[in-house]
Amino acid sequence: MSAREHILARLLQSKVSVYPDLPDVANWFKVHQRSEGIVQRTERLRAALEAVHTEIHEVTHANWTDVLLHVASCKGLRQLLIGSNTPHGFALQSCQTGGLQLISYDKPIDTWRDLLFDGVDSALTFARGALAETGSLILWPSPSEPRLMSLVPSTHFVLLDVDTIYADFYAAMTAEGWAKGMPTNALLVCGPSKTADIQQTLAYGAHGPKELVVLLRQTLKGAA
Repeated sequence: MSAREHILARLLQSKVSVYPDLPDVANWFKVHQRSEGIVQRTERLRAALEAVHTEIHEVTHANWTDVLLHVASCKGLRQLLIGSNTPHGFALQSCQTGGLQLISYDKPIDTWRDLLFDGVDSALTFARGALAETGSLILWPSPSEPRLMSLVPSTHFVLLDVDTIYADFYAAMTAEGWAKGMPTNALLVCGPSKTADIQQTLAYGAHGPKELVVLLRQTLKGAA
């Protein structure tokens, strides 16, 4: 028997487990997951986001549009991109927006690419949720709010309801049943876009928005 045949014979004789043992993730989180209410989760999320230059404003269902328009005015923004057929987009369209032009993402990108990349300086998207453990916002791009909305404009507004802040990634996935239907592109945003060169000089806005503004909207019943 040749050396090659010896090697093949040994490989064929070796026992390979078809179904390797998987870690018991559910039990691990059952033991290690923090027991926190909305207030504690919100505080941890806020601290993590502010540590990376994220601007946060606490708002309500009644005043979030006024706060957004005020912040946009203070920053000298001229255009705000909103999703098509979204409740928060309709809410803004019903307001007196002053000098801020609302642009709805309701047509193919090839017909207005130059305007998006050279003329629109801000966008608003809605967060599906957030993770207190890592200070991450969960964005779920859709035909109404495509990925480019959170990628191209230099200022990115995110509307987040505090009752969708989860302790960690596992809690979010299990509570919302992500396994039943994932999108083609789900995002975890942890502050403005940033990068660093070989000298470790941090620069914001190199590959996306320079500013991230989170509108932290309280529940209708108030924080629990």
